[in-house]
Amino acid sequence: MTRLLHMNRRNFLHASAAGALVSVAPGLLASRAYAQTALTVGFIYVGPKDDYGYNQSHAEGAAVVKAIPGVTVVEEENVPETVDVQKTMESMINLDGASLIFPTSFGYFDPHMLAMAAKYPNVQFRHCGGLWQEGKHPMNTGSYFGYIGEGQYLNGITAGYASKSKKIGFVAAKPIPQVLENINSFLLGARSVDPAITCQVIFTGEWSLAVKEAEATNALVDQGADVITCHVDSPKVVVETAAGRGAFVCGYHANQSPLAPQKYLTGAEWAWGNVYSDFVKKAQAGEKLGNFVRGGLKDGFVKMSALGPGVSDESRNKFEATKAEMMKGGFSVFKGPMKDNKGNVVVPDGKSYAEDAIELESMSYLVEGVVGSTA
Repeated sequence: MTRLLHMNRRNFLHASAAGALVSVAPGLLASRAYAQTALTVGFIYVGPKDDYGYNQSHAEGAAVVKAIPGVTVVEEENVPETVDVQKTMESMINLDGASLIFPTSFGYFDPHMLAMAAKYPNVQFRHCGGLWQEGKHPMNTGSYFGYIGEGQYLNGITAGYASKSKKIGFVAAKPIPQVLENINSFLLGARSVDPAITCQVIFTGEWSLAVKEAEATNALVDQGADVITCHVDSPKVVVETAAGRGAFVCGYHANQSPLAPQKYLTGAEWAWGNVYSDFVKKAQAGEKLGNFVRGGLKDGFVKMSALGPGVSDESRNKFEATKAEMMKGGFSVFKGPMKDNKGNVVVPDGKSYAEDAIELESMSYLVEGVVGSTA
């Protein structure tokens, strides 16, 4: 069951009635809701739910939760990574009785979610992508994420076969570890096909900035890149711009194949419905929720878009064989000896990191073959 929001929560909290509601014992309200089978769950998105990207992937996960008996879902979209998200969380708790909240955007974690978790110790908060640490962060908080670098490596395989120029491109938002891992994985997948391939990366500086995303995509194509992927909130502009210029595209976050059916090779997608359903069912049963939850292809946290018409038989065979290896677990994208694009050894000879290696979540470099800088 979904409750439609007919007013802006953040504005409502400015009203005097909201002030009175906030004074109600939130811990009692939350603990009562949490102990019962009935459960109200909040989802917060930094952008629109139909963005063909990051926010849509989470909204699709929330849609799966709506079908679980006894669950009420409340959602708010277009919430900035500012104190506004604290107001949204607070209203979900005090106005709707939410006892489990998923603030999905990167910047929601610190300080915003942590502040609300301290204020409402009987409410459970789980953040997408944050590095929750025991002893540092409250026990009613946690983080979840998926090894979607596996998907970008598979994207890279199809890119490696499709590229004629041996130049592929990546439009990225910010040089945080998850983004850097995706860029590196994309190139390494392509180089498993042809070691001579290079990847040009352009950072826009923002998660959602359509003008800069279009400019970056055009610049990459102008420099010879004939396959493009990205890590921004909504890949829509990148996909449509690249395909319009005649380049192949690999998707990210959600399925963008309807935007470029002839040029879409495949895409690395989230499968948040599985993750959210597990959290919610455990909450309904009164079970402890995980504080640091991760998974990959084999765990059902991520999935791949269907292969498009531009994927050759040879490409399809390598794609499927590599995916099958990943499904077994323990697949290593980062294997030594490996250097960054400044010549420094980042993975020594004989060392490798499987997809679940915690070291990858603090990645700070671009591998050899990536043209660009994190600065």
